[in-house]
Amino acid sequence: MAVLKVKFTKTKRDKLAQILWILNWVSVVSGIILFSLGLFLKIEIKKRNEVMAKGDINSVPNMLISVGVIACIINFLGGKICYDCSDANKFSRWKLVMLPYIVCTFCFTFCILVGALMCYTMRNELEESLYLGLRDAIKFYKDTDIPGRCFLKKTVDLLQIGFRCCGNNGFRDWFEIQWVSPRYLNMASKEVLDRLKSNIDGKFLVDGVPFSCCNPSSPRPCIQYQLTNNSAHYNYDFLTEELNIWMKGCRQALLDYYTGIMRSIGIAALLIWLFELSVLIGVRYLQTAMKNVLLLGDLEGESDGWLLENSFVETAKYNINIIKNLGKTNQISTVSGMNDPNINVQNTDCDKTNITTKSIPAAR
Repeated sequence: MAVLKVKFTKTKRDKLAQILWILNWVSVVSGIILFSLGLFLKIEIKKRNEVMAKGDINSVPNMLISVGVIACIINFLGGKICYDCSDANKFSRWKLVMLPYIVCTFCFTFCILVGALMCYTMRNELEESLYLGLRDAIKFYKDTDIPGRCFLKKTVDLLQIGFRCCGNNGFRDWFEIQWVSPRYLNMASKEVLDRLKSNIDGKFLVDGVPFSCCNPSSPRPCIQYQLTNNSAHYNYDFLTEELNIWMKGCRQALLDYYTGIMRSIGIAALLIWLFELSVLIGVRYLQTAMKNVLLLGDLEGESDGWLLENSFVETAKYNINIIKNLGKTNQISTVSGMNDPNINVQNTDCDKTNITTKSIPAAR
């Protein structure tokens, strides 16, 4: 029994073909939107590439870009097919193409759904990439004279100013690394030498942060050095007073930024998926209705259209049997004991030379 069977008159078939022709052109625009969203996300990730570890974070924008290009091609072809389906004579040219086209379009719409869901599932990969990338960027913050790392100080400073953040997880990350370049340390100073000798690695560690961590909105001048020393500043208690530096870590700030972008892109991709799915359903109805018209032979009469010719269970069983039988044809079994028509066949005397032949009668 057909699933969701609908009866179509010639007028309804013509209107459905015209509506689907318009919707396919709208779908071309939706493909351009998907391509643009993927390209935008790829550019945004590329902007902060220096503070991100290499990983699979580009899989989502690449997926959206690919799906957007395929959407434009498939929907352009779908518009041409639906336009010709208004004429039964022209439909005969597409009759064999329609079903493979519907199957390919179904797989394509599934890819849109996967791309939309990936926007919500890549948060963990993005967080790990940001954590590792920011950790290395802060670690090499002081290496302003080393090629390949000299740009990291400017990158981190602009990042902290732009996103109003400090450190990887927070401002205390700066306490655990030497972020002051050795070229600016006075090795003749006893204080500097004592700090270098105070830890095993011989690093110049201070309870301070770079200037880019300062909050310009604070009424008090920025306290970026000796943050944990109350006696170093007038009327200051770092345990109770709100510090005038950014408190949020840059990893969380960037994660919130990209999560907001991907959430918006995911919603847009889901809406496009629902729209493409509705167009696909309409194309399926048009294909079955036109096919039945040709079978009935009455181009002006009514015809039935459906989503599935048989029930879901029967259709599933049929497709499973097709998959199981794939590759079974034209196979030669090499297992001993298998029935082979050439086995146990008696040898014929192929080498006989005394074969009786009919003589050709002489002409009279």
